[in-house]
Amino acid sequence: MLQNPHSCTILIKGPNDHTIAQIKDAVRDGLRAVKNTIEDEAVVLGAGAFELAARKHLINEVKKTVKGVNASCSARCVEAFADALLVVPKTWAENSGLDTQDEIVTLTGEHSRDNIVGINLQTGGTLDPQMEGIFDNYSVKRQLLNSSGPVIASQLLLVDEVIRAGRNMRKPN
Repeated sequence: MLQNPHSCTILIKGPNDHTIAQIKDAVRDGLRAVKNTIEDEAVVLGAGAFELAARKHLINEVKKTVKGVNASCSARCVEAFADALLVVPKTWAENSGLDTQDEIVTLTGEHSRDNIVGINLQTGGTLDPQMEGIFDNYSVKRQLLNSSGPVIASQLLLVDEVIRAGRNMRKPN
């Protein structure tokens, strides 16, 4: 009789230490993904569909709500953040040997017609991530959004500092 029926042992074998380390990392990542899904009790559509849908929402809905003295600047910031979300499907397309620009145009076109699709990394074009069973962890996407915002904001502030420094250099003493 098992002492703790909620545990198991995984025996990992391989031809060398490097292969064993890679297998251990893959098993650990897979178990962490299952743990996150159970704890979050939620998933989001994968294959880049979430990023494309979030981009569409930011540009079509959030950007219109920006008001105030710096509305045009803030609207550009919303658009820059929305476009930055495309780095995920762009990277996947590039790493799969697909034409990045063609894939993004196809995906954004489908999303503009309210078709929530993701990128098909095997053949190019689109796929329905829900039908294919492709989902991402909610907590991973939340972390992506929380860490991307400060990075983009700091880069925009850095650009402002460079422009300000350039103006100060042109001023006579």
